[in-house]
Amino acid sequence: MARKPDKGRAWQRMLSGRRLDLLDPSPLDVEIEDIAHGLARVARWNGQTRGPHIFSVAQHSILVERIVGALDPGAPARSRLMALLHDAPEYVIGDIISPFKTAVGDSYKSVENRILAAIHLRFSLPATTPAALAKLIKRADHAAAFIEATRLAGFSLEEAESFFGLPEVRLRDLDALIAPAPSNEAEDRFLKSFRELESDMNQRGA
Repeated sequence: MARKPDKGRAWQRMLSGRRLDLLDPSPLDVEIEDIAHGLARVARWNGQTRGPHIFSVAQHSILVERIVGALDPGAPARSRLMALLHDAPEYVIGDIISPFKTAVGDSYKSVENRILAAIHLRFSLPATTPAALAKLIKRADHAAAFIEATRLAGFSLEEAESFFGLPEVRLRDLDALIAPAPSNEAEDRFLKSFRELESDMNQRGA
């Protein structure tokens, strides 16, 4: 007899073989390779960007982490790792663009926060991002959005400033960071950044 489909399924199977339950995510089902693979294939700006490749959430995450480091050069590896992972739930739920968030309200937030807490715990980070760091990451996120909007998504400087404010930081290697890359390259770069930060955190205990 054919098996009936499970109409109540709330988990996603990853390429690693893990099954992540969106309603009750376990840190034991989180793998950084799954996160990197997924984020490298999720498009920022719903794919409405210039170039032959998408600008992925993996690349955006690296950009935000670098901006956090520039805004606070003394930020410990633990804080920068949380910045790198700030959008990590999107490897499961995708990048919900701001206009759609406005349309649906905050109902998605509880799912996103549960997944992020599981991700943090998997990598020995606080389940909830400390308030001061969350504020810093938000500043970096807005700066990254301004840069992406004006360089990739067709926004005028004035329009982007009205939504995101002017960036408070300059990065010397910005051109390389903002260039849309093939998904395999974006995945490798994300994994490299993660492993460097995790190693530094473990060595320094910070």
